[in-house]
Amino acid sequence: MTKRLTLSDVETLLQQRFKEGFLSLKDLPHPSSFKDMDKATKRIVEAIKNREKITIVGDYDVDGVTSTTLMRLFFEEIDYKIEWIIPNRFKDGYGLSANIIPRILGTDLAITVDNGISAVYAAKLCKEQGIELIITDHHLLAPEVPECFAIIDQKQEECTFPYSDVCGAQIAWYLIASLKNALGIKINMMSYMELVSIAIIADMMPLQHINRAMVEAGLKALNNSTKPAIKAFKEHSQKENLSAEDIGFFLAPLLNASGRMEDASFSVDFLASKNIYDARVRLEKLITFNTLRKATEQELTSKALAQVNPEDDVIVVEGKRWHEGVVGIVAARVARQHEKPCIVLSNNGEGTLKGSGRSFGACDLFSITDGCRMHLEKFGGHQAAIGLSMRESSLEAFKTQINLNYAQNNYVKDVIDPDILGDISFSEISFELTTCIKKYEPYGQGNPTPKFISKEVEILQADTIGKEGEHLRFSFVQEGIIMAGVQFKTREVYEVGSVVDVVYTVNENHFRGNVTLQLMVEKVIVK
Repeated sequence: MTKRLTLSDVETLLQQRFKEGFLSLKDLPHPSSFKDMDKATKRIVEAIKNREKITIVGDYDVDGVTSTTLMRLFFEEIDYKIEWIIPNRFKDGYGLSANIIPRILGTDLAITVDNGISAVYAAKLCKEQGIELIITDHHLLAPEVPECFAIIDQKQEECTFPYSDVCGAQIAWYLIASLKNALGIKINMMSYMELVSIAIIADMMPLQHINRAMVEAGLKALNNSTKPAIKAFKEHSQKENLSAEDIGFFLAPLLNASGRMEDASFSVDFLASKNIYDARVRLEKLITFNTLRKATEQELTSKALAQVNPEDDVIVVEGKRWHEGVVGIVAARVARQHEKPCIVLSNNGEGTLKGSGRSFGACDLFSITDGCRMHLEKFGGHQAAIGLSMRESSLEAFKTQINLNYAQNNYVKDVIDPDILGDISFSEISFELTTCIKKYEPYGQGNPTPKFISKEVEILQADTIGKEGEHLRFSFVQEGIIMAGVQFKTREVYEVGSVVDVVYTVNENHFRGNVTLQLMVEKVIVK
């Protein structure tokens, strides 16, 4: 029998996630530690002094939206008129591309945020059109790097910035800090940190080292925010204080929805709202997009699941004119359900397939797809998520190759969820435990919410709750100790009196002035 965890074991395991201890904002590296930061700053200051035309080029995900908003708000604060553009997912494709060059003609200095590191051809076009280019990005570098004035990307080999896992908005924040110093002006960097914390969480950066410090400071700033957009969101969600979960599960999907369904500029306009009335109206629009996104995603998930070949190690499915804005989320859902990497492709009806992939477990999806470049037209991404396009005629060869690449890597499937800290008995579940857990917040990527397993637990009660009976309320007993539990979105039926193992997180339930402990059940393992 495995050793059961004690409270001090839990504390030790959580502490081990923070090799450097908890960092604070005073530990943030200097902006100059980024390669080309000083060079880029000097060029932007020169552009401001010479009244040159500056255009910001963003991206349509939350990181790109917040990065663009940060730059927009900064230039508004120093009262310098700029242009900004977020490529449209459907018409323009990703990032700085040949498609958007006609829209930025006449620009003296273009600055990318959260994109550009793979824009080799677009950078060449900028040069031909006399547009000077500064790239700020956080993604991996391809063998060929764009030719431009400066590149700020912590993944460059010569970059001395000590952390490799930071997002685009963090780099934009650092650029603003550098510009503030160079211009010798006083601005409140904490009001920008609010948006940075949203991006770090949404872009699934590990919530460790400086990321944790920035999120913690950003959440504090968010909860005292005077930004109309944040006030409108808090009003809508009926929350006085926002947590990392509120951002990850509610705000981020709203900000993402406009880019998925129509155009991400709606989200930038929302975040940059000048008054509460505009913010409310713009938030309604995002809510409408998100409702549509959920319905579309549900429909495509069931279509994708129907196509899955259970024999494949890497699931590849495709459909006619599937909505390109949601294929990534559908891939994530299918991957989770089948516990395998998944790629979902949309067929445009003209022989081209375009889509997204999401990894699962230890699989490096970027690496195994990289070995299929001969079958692809476009490809980019990272270990956990990719974007790609190919000719319809290459699909079968691609499927064969990617499954072959997977097999050659000998990935071992995790039988045990790596996020489970260990076996704990009900007798150890106390307010002391939840106090210990709270100490290591915020939880997210790289610092997952502690999960536990309790074995030999008897089910005393399992009642359906919710409008359509889609959730379960439990009463469990182990060694004479009774615990309440709840499991969301499940249609499973459990027999009262059966003895099971339960995987869960522990939650403090605040209700009418009472605080009780309950188990947020993830899995009930019937023996």
